[in-house]
Amino acid sequence: MSRFTPRPPLTAYFGGTFDPIHYGHLRPVTALATQVGLQRITLLPNNVPPHREQPEASALQRKQMVELAIKDNPLFNVDDRELQRETPSYTIDTLEELRQEKGPDAPLAFIIGQDSLFTLHHWHRWQDILGQCHLLVCARPGYKQQLSTPEMQRWLEAHHTYDPQHLHQIPNGLIYLADTPLQPISATEIRQRRQQGLDCHDLLPPTVLNYIDTYHLYR
Repeated sequence: MSRFTPRPPLTAYFGGTFDPIHYGHLRPVTALATQVGLQRITLLPNNVPPHREQPEASALQRKQMVELAIKDNPLFNVDDRELQRETPSYTIDTLEELRQEKGPDAPLAFIIGQDSLFTLHHWHRWQDILGQCHLLVCARPGYKQQLSTPEMQRWLEAHHTYDPQHLHQIPNGLIYLADTPLQPISATEIRQRRQQGLDCHDLLPPTVLNYIDTYHLYR
């Protein structure tokens, strides 16, 4: 890149099943955006998540709930490319596709929860992820700071940055552990509460709850 060419802004992506999307997704990444200086977070709904049970809501329903949740919020947009696939949604495949589109110099980041950081070594081709992007890690309730093996801890320490400005200056390769608000909310809990007829209005946006009621989801 020429020294006269400005570097593209840091682009961040946040994948999830979003079955349904809820405040436990939205509030921590909103705080993360402030810490890191993100102008946009792109939500990536998964089609067939390879590491967990299959979604109850359809791909279209989950996409529509995401769109309702972020309506009129300029921080967020949605990318449905993974919903177009008939194969499992492997993060590395999507990241390689995004890197190809954005070019080699654009700073890219992928947002995960702290729980995912602890299981990252089970992901498909996890060693290649930092070759495509940075990792932004949101804190999660109840998780310790040390990774599960000495090898994983050394890997974390080798890539860890305390300065979010570094994420804007290079295309990939760093891990930032964000100090985000703990939101002990899960989609599993919401589905269970729905099945029990319990109130969920404090767990997810009213537009999403209205959609769930309209289409009788999670009963």
